[in-house]
Amino acid sequence: MAIKNHQEVTDYGLVRVAAVVPQVNVADVEGNLAHMIESIDEAVGAGARIVAMPELCVTGYTCADLFGNELLLDAAEQALVTLADNYKDTPVMLVVGAPLRCSGHLFNCAVVVNGGEMWVVPKTYIPNYKEFYEKRWFTTSNITAIAGKQSIVVGGMEVPFGTHMIFEAGRARVAVEICEDLWVPAPPSSIAAINGANVIVNLSASNELIGKHTYLMDLIKHQSAHCIAAYVYASCGYGESTTDLVFGGNAVIAENGKMLAEGQRFGTKPQMSLADIDIAALENERRVNGSFADSMVQFGTQFEHMSMDVAGPLDYESTELLRPVRRLPFVPSEDDRLTARCEEIIAIQTEGLMRRLDFTGIPTIVVGVSGGLDSTLALLVAARAFDRMGRDRKNIHAITMPGFGTTDRTYTNACAMVRALGVTLHEISIAAAVTQHFKDIDHDPANHDVTYENSQARERTQILMDFSNKVNGLVLGTGDLSELALGWATYNGDHMSMYNVNVSIPKTLVRHLVRWFAGYLHDGTPAGKLIHDTLLDVLDTPISPELTPAAGDGTILQVTEDIVGPYELHDFFLFNMLRYGFTPAKLYLLARKAFKGTYDNATIKKWLRTFMRRFFAQQFKRSCLPDGPKVGSVSLSPRGDWRMPSDASSRLWLAQCDQLPD
Repeated sequence: MAIKNHQEVTDYGLVRVAAVVPQVNVADVEGNLAHMIESIDEAVGAGARIVAMPELCVTGYTCADLFGNELLLDAAEQALVTLADNYKDTPVMLVVGAPLRCSGHLFNCAVVVNGGEMWVVPKTYIPNYKEFYEKRWFTTSNITAIAGKQSIVVGGMEVPFGTHMIFEAGRARVAVEICEDLWVPAPPSSIAAINGANVIVNLSASNELIGKHTYLMDLIKHQSAHCIAAYVYASCGYGESTTDLVFGGNAVIAENGKMLAEGQRFGTKPQMSLADIDIAALENERRVNGSFADSMVQFGTQFEHMSMDVAGPLDYESTELLRPVRRLPFVPSEDDRLTARCEEIIAIQTEGLMRRLDFTGIPTIVVGVSGGLDSTLALLVAARAFDRMGRDRKNIHAITMPGFGTTDRTYTNACAMVRALGVTLHEISIAAAVTQHFKDIDHDPANHDVTYENSQARERTQILMDFSNKVNGLVLGTGDLSELALGWATYNGDHMSMYNVNVSIPKTLVRHLVRWFAGYLHDGTPAGKLIHDTLLDVLDTPISPELTPAAGDGTILQVTEDIVGPYELHDFFLFNMLRYGFTPAKLYLLARKAFKGTYDNATIKKWLRTFMRRFFAQQFKRSCLPDGPKVGSVSLSPRGDWRMPSDASSRLWLAQCDQLPD
């Protein structure tokens, strides 16, 4: 495992944690300790900075009335002393479960071990229903609060004791709860999170029942989301008594509602789940969530922060990243989720358009169709909105406006799609008008510069706007979120409309929405087959504004991704920068992991710099966007999600891009 001096390694805000289920034998403390050490050594060797083990793992959870025996309790204390001594020079934070005595009571405890020292967190909620009868042996931590007890003697050493502690391990702020604490209406971890904990460790002994595991996994994910925290869960497994119950063993790590790692249940050997927690992402999420901070007013309380001696960050340049990094963060990876997500997004787009039409009383829609992805999606949404409103699709006016760069392929697809949908088709060439415009402004049409391109885009927008006045219509925008991020739109040209249903849809998602429509509209009729086949060809057409002439054989020469870069990279940068506030350095690291084998480092760096440069320079276009519905967690609307001065400097971001190694 690559570990460098802390000062030599970039701190990406990542902390590696381990949930471990060691081999256990009920009441065999010496044997259990040996197995725990084996598992801890494996976790440390894998780079873990925080290691969690199950509830009462030192003795075994199912000792029952043996918990009343002095010999067992003495052995448990001695095992903890041995464990602390064994790892006094190892920069790792351990959290293990053991029964401990204090003031005439026995407590079910999580023992934090670091640098030869110990801290003890007792269990608060003691289950005593159905198969659980822990109150037969254990006392709630609330007794210590009443008595004001804040220390306990373990193996002759007085150590801190209570539920008031948060443990600082690098950028991780760790709070500990035990099993049942998670299942109650107000878990201790919720209060700890409000007070700064960003990693919750839960030592558990949850038996297996039909359907319980699914509920438990949902509970862990939901609690991590409620707390905007990571949740590290270790539950006992094979080796516990099966007299009445079976323990499957769960080693689970979740982060802010998402599962990062999950071990195999019902294994007969020790297991370990490892994951890299993104503390930086969690901190950013909390900063932008004002309601989370407001919770401190009602639930802020006194916690003591304990400093842990843990190793510095791993060298992720040469170490595998143990967390999923999605290449297409806007697109669900599972087919069933993708289908459901497409249906939901299209419903949002449709509902937004319906309400705008209903409110304004406008009877018609005017939309420019090019045969490209974005205008295709907008037209499909318009048709769906009219169907739901009981309106005749003939009142959708689709205008194709061929120009100097229009190819037969896109023109044919646009016309075929409009006819198959039963929408009114208009063809208005812009060639003559733009040629006259070039004469008016004294521009050489042989000079295919930005004036040449933007004149066409603005002429098309003028046609759409004026035609909409003629038919009392609403001009439907087609530009997508990725184009807005890059400023890949003509100001007051295709940048402008009266309502834009695509404003929050990134390019990588547009493809899937169009593909969904292709399947949805393929109803077995000739028209259904025609629209299906046409949409598939639209999907297969290179993305282009078609503002410069094509090759002699009709091949599109002006390919957008050759000019501004691959949209899958730009969408990756956009999502992770806006959603989590990541720096260029971290975006570069994650992109290299996600796109390994697809793009080399120099290519990723090149387009990352392009993204940063364009994102800052093009804010002025986003500051005056038409209305449109938000559909996901990342949006660029100046009225809701992204407010940035149009003259904000990009110097810091570009400087960091320039310092990135190839």
